[in-house]
Amino acid sequence: MTDLNQKEQASTWFAQLRDEIVAAFEAIETNHTTGPLSGRAAGRFEVSNTKRSSDDGSDAGGGLMSVMRGGRVFEKVGVNISTVFGTLGERAQNAMAARKNIPEMKDDPRFWASGISLVAHMQNPHVPAVHMNTRMFWTPHAGWFGGGMDLNPCLEYGDDTGYFHDVLKKACDLHDPQHYPKFKAWADEYFYVPHRKRARGVGGIFYDDLSSGDWDADFAFTQDVGRAFLPSYLPLVEKRRTEGWSDADKATQLEHRGLYAEYNLVYDRGTKFGLETGHDANAVLMSLPPMASWH
Repeated sequence: MTDLNQKEQASTWFAQLRDEIVAAFEAIETNHTTGPLSGRAAGRFEVSNTKRSSDDGSDAGGGLMSVMRGGRVFEKVGVNISTVFGTLGERAQNAMAARKNIPEMKDDPRFWASGISLVAHMQNPHVPAVHMNTRMFWTPHAGWFGGGMDLNPCLEYGDDTGYFHDVLKKACDLHDPQHYPKFKAWADEYFYVPHRKRARGVGGIFYDDLSSGDWDADFAFTQDVGRAFLPSYLPLVEKRRTEGWSDADKATQLEHRGLYAEYNLVYDRGTKFGLETGHDANAVLMSLPPMASWH
C-alpha cells in the first residue's frame, strides 16, 4: 500500500467520524424538550471551510470547522477536521527533531497531517465538558497516529467517571490489554496543569507516536478510539441534561473553565502546533470556552 492510499483512508475516516458526531449532537438538541433551556431553539452547527497557506502563498490544505453556539444542551461545541501539508518552520523542525528523535527532520521538513478535534462546553454544570481528537501525522522519516479523549466535569460524579473509563478500557482491550493502563497514565500526565498542581479533569486516555510497524493495526486502533467516543459520552449527557442547577453550580463551572483555558493556551501541543504552522487561528482556538472566570 502506498503512503497516498494510507493518507486517503485516514482523512476519509476522520471526515466520517465528524459526520456521525455532528448528527448525534444535533439530535440531542432536537430531543431536549423538557428541562432547563428546553424552550429555546435547538442548536445547530455552523460549518465553514478553513484554509492554510504556505509561506509562498500556495495551497497547504485546510478543513471544516463546525461550531454550535447557544444551544439547549451545548453552550459551545466545535467539531473540526483538517488535512494540512507543507514544510515545517524552523521552530517546529527543532521541536520535532528533539521530541520525536528525528534529527534528519531539518534536512527534509515536509509533513502531512490529518485529524479530527472536538471540544464540548455544556450549558448544564452537571453535564461534563469533553475533549476528543485522533490524528495521523506523516513525514518522510516517520509516521504515526495519536489522539485520545478526556472528561472534564466541573461537578464530579464518580459513577460518570467510572462509566467513561470503562468504555475506553473496552475499546483499548480489543487491541492490547496493556493499552488502557499505559494510555490512561499518559493522559493523567499529559492533562496535568503544573502551575495549578492538579489535573484539568478526571482523565481518559492519550497516546502519541503510535507506529508499531503494522499501519493497518495502528489505524484500526485509532478508529476504535474514535468509535468509543459517542458510547462513552452520550449516556452521560442523557443522564444529566435535565437536572436543574444553582448559581453556585454555574460559578463552579465558570471557574473550572478558566482552568481548562489556561491548560489549552499554555501547555496543549495541538494549540501550539496549529498556531506555529499557520492554520486558521479560529479553528485552532475553537477549544476555548465561551465564558470563564478567575478568582
